[in-house]
Amino acid sequence: MADRPKVFVARRIPEAGLSVVTGATDATVWPDDLPPPRDELLRAVSGCDGVLTLLTDRVDDEFLDAAGPQLKVVSNYAVGFDNVDVPACTARGIPVGNTPGVLTETTADLAFALMMAAARRLPEGDRYVRAGKWKTWGPMLLLGPDVHGATMGIVGFGRIGQAVARRAAGFGMRILYHDVHQADPAIEAEHSATFLPLEKLLDQADFVSLHVNLTPETRGLINAEKLGWMKSTAILVNTSRGPVVDGAALATALRDGQIFAAALDVTDPEPIPTDDPLLSLDNCLVVPHIASASHATRSKMAEMAAANLLAGLRGERLPTPVNPEVYEQG
Repeated sequence: MADRPKVFVARRIPEAGLSVVTGATDATVWPDDLPPPRDELLRAVSGCDGVLTLLTDRVDDEFLDAAGPQLKVVSNYAVGFDNVDVPACTARGIPVGNTPGVLTETTADLAFALMMAAARRLPEGDRYVRAGKWKTWGPMLLLGPDVHGATMGIVGFGRIGQAVARRAAGFGMRILYHDVHQADPAIEAEHSATFLPLEKLLDQADFVSLHVNLTPETRGLINAEKLGWMKSTAILVNTSRGPVVDGAALATALRDGQIFAAALDVTDPEPIPTDDPLLSLDNCLVVPHIASASHATRSKMAEMAAANLLAGLRGERLPTPVNPEVYEQG
């Protein structure tokens, strides 16, 4: 095994990618369901030629120092990479890979599922039945807004935002969007989507679905002020990153009836503490960051992460690099 590159895999990933990694490297795989504690992580990466990380693993200068100067590649098993200090990796000539594209449709499926579940109050209905409260059909029981024909506001009109727009079109929804840059007219025409400033979108949308990257500009994007721009009948869906939404402000808005409901796949922090005010509210649906959790998508992500890892170990260009500028350095 001495001539095989040393690798650390920070959690078990689907076999489609894991078997490729273990077959080609001297790999140590963290066996627990929970991520490695920081001290264990730093010890595990020491002397590694490559690391396969998850969103729960912070890759920064401390991490890179612990790994050592021989580290050739960081392969992140996610499309997002806010856990990785990319400039720090680039400065050391280390390419960083991610798994873009493959989870677009699966994430859009979940965003739409969350939206419909919150609108039709499915979690509340399930709890109502299990608690033995269902005594008869009632004309006023668990009423919610219609999805068909409503106005969908999409914040972040990249691949996933556009995939949500395609689903919304099937429900006859009016589609509004906001992004840092207005989309090409051909893309707008394809989705019958109208660009609006964020304030106007939030004012008009019946459903607001968030699909932005986590950046300094988007952290706390949906705060008390922005929630105040929304309709009292509106539903907020977040499948992007938890810190995009101010959780305390959202809890207040939901409790006070400022908006109708929220459905969250991501929270800040993750996991959400059991005493968080959001979990005490019937009109807040929270699931544990499962937007990409289909068998096919998670397996494809594993294949992509493995391909990035092995390419980096061979000194080849990563198939999906986050920092392609690393290849332009002398």
